[in-house]
Amino acid sequence: MSASEQTAPEESGADGWDAVAELPPSAKLVAKVLEYEDTLSQSEIAEETLLPPRTVRYALSRLEEADVVESRFSFSDARKRLYTLSI
Repeated sequence: MSASEQTAPEESGADGWDAVAELPPSAKLVAKVLEYEDTLSQSEIAEETLLPPRTVRYALSRLEEADVVESRFSFSDARKRLYTLSI
């Protein structure tokens, strides 16, 4: 039983990255940046990736559709959303 319990988290992580592998390159880049930086706003992601804001918005929407990114409102500025990788 312990072997199946240990493989379950690995499988869910692999499934998440498998979903990312099928997305456009911009979404893969945003996912990698979020993996290293933990939580960022859209403008911070655009600065880190050097992608245009519109491309970042598209990448984030694709990542949210694949259920690999979570978003929440910023406490310091409610107009901004913060994004975190959930895999």
